[in-house]
Amino acid sequence: MATHKTYSISDLRDRPDFASDVADRIWNAWWRQDGHERAFIRGLVDENFASTGLPQAFVAHDGDTFLGTAHLIDNDLESRPQYSPWVAAVWVDETARRSGIGATLVQAGADAAFGQGFDTAYLCAKPAVSAFYERLGWQRIEEDVEGLNVFSMKRGA
Repeated sequence: MATHKTYSISDLRDRPDFASDVADRIWNAWWRQDGHERAFIRGLVDENFASTGLPQAFVAHDGDTFLGTAHLIDNDLESRPQYSPWVAAVWVDETARRSGIGATLVQAGADAAFGQGFDTAYLCAKPAVSAFYERLGWQRIEEDVEGLNVFSMKRGA
């Protein structure tokens, strides 16, 4: 397992060279098996470049090596439109996992929400990875919503 002791978190708008990597990883992790085209996900990623607010994507990288991504979006769970914004699509390369990158990406998303004036950020996760978010201070507010747990983080928590 490679370790990345030095890495940076950047707004995707400042590192558009990673847009293809972001789209590829998100597509492979969550959308490919449902039959969605990669171009559809690339279009969603590209929405970041036309926005000054939501959506906002973050990339973890070691120089020009892509390590991971997280996003701040308006809604990640259609059945919960009352919650916004959401930290979503948190993905870290297998070689960089267990190094703090995922936690840093999640925090970058929450901080961006608070920086945009939101008092609360939300995320949803499968039960198998829910403990990760709880260790980061996220509060479970709902369980088994479409097979996912729903979490919130309040400003200043």
